[in-house]
Amino acid sequence: MKPTVYQPWVFRFAVFTACVALLPIVMGGLVTTMKAGMAFADWPSSDGHGMFAYPWLQSAGDKFFEHGHRLAGMLIGFVSIALAAILWVFEKRTWVRWCGVAVLLCVIAQGLLGGQRVLLDQLGLAFLHGGFANLVFAFMAAVALFTSRGWLNAAEKTVPNNIRRIRTFAAASTAVLFVQYILGGLLRHLGWWPHQHLGFAVVVFVVVSMTVWVSRTDKQPWIWKPAHWLAMMLVVQIALGLGAWLTKFGFGNYLVVEGSLSQVIFRTAHFVVGLLTFMVSVNLLLRAARLCAVAGSLNNAPVLESSFVSPHPFGLQGGAR
Repeated sequence: MKPTVYQPWVFRFAVFTACVALLPIVMGGLVTTMKAGMAFADWPSSDGHGMFAYPWLQSAGDKFFEHGHRLAGMLIGFVSIALAAILWVFEKRTWVRWCGVAVLLCVIAQGLLGGQRVLLDQLGLAFLHGGFANLVFAFMAAVALFTSRGWLNAAEKTVPNNIRRIRTFAAASTAVLFVQYILGGLLRHLGWWPHQHLGFAVVVFVVVSMTVWVSRTDKQPWIWKPAHWLAMMLVVQIALGLGAWLTKFGFGNYLVVEGSLSQVIFRTAHFVVGLLTFMVSVNLLLRAARLCAVAGSLNNAPVLESSFVSPHPFGLQGGAR
């Protein structure tokens, strides 16, 4: 079998895909914050116009943001098609090629879910649409990780002695962050469980802080770098959460102004940074799992003289030696 070789331009395009995905996510966050999800009663048309025929730049308010969200969704659709094609042609690992196809299918499903939210005018579907976006974005970032030099060269890295503990805590952080994201979505879309969302933030703070503490190691920057990012995002997210709560519910003499600029900024930023925090936690988990597989392979199998295409995501043979 042919060896797996790092291809910088494939990796960069995968990163580009994840970055482009932030456009519809940010626009969608603004649409939700501004309650503009039903600016149009039709889909995929907008007031009877085709997607590219609607006079978007001449529109304003809710229609400007909602149609901008739809256009951004079309853009990530085209980019995802290109990513799937590039991986299928140039990627040697079969499982990574199928990941590219899965990304495209997820983007299509996300678009259809958003369309049904409009056609059925269901806030429950809006909640599912937002929650699924979190998973799709994390998946895109994971595909970028799979094509990175660090992933391919994992067999050459020093494995921390506590790597299995890091993996366990990273999995716990990923789980609690996703639960908190769901609670936040229920609050944003349906107005449910505000105090549960606030209270569970304490659990998230404790678990993520412990994960960062366990992940601190001088032996492996590939692990502690995302852990440091996780720590910084946790601090930013707490600050944004306090701002979102204050501008939504008020406190003391602070008067809430519905739809104010501060409310839109804090609530949307809190949503976006929460999504980014979850993505970094997934990234840390995957890196720890990769090094766990490397450690297991080194302990239980003879050292290989060359590297081949791996039949599974975390196998040692997937790395360039």
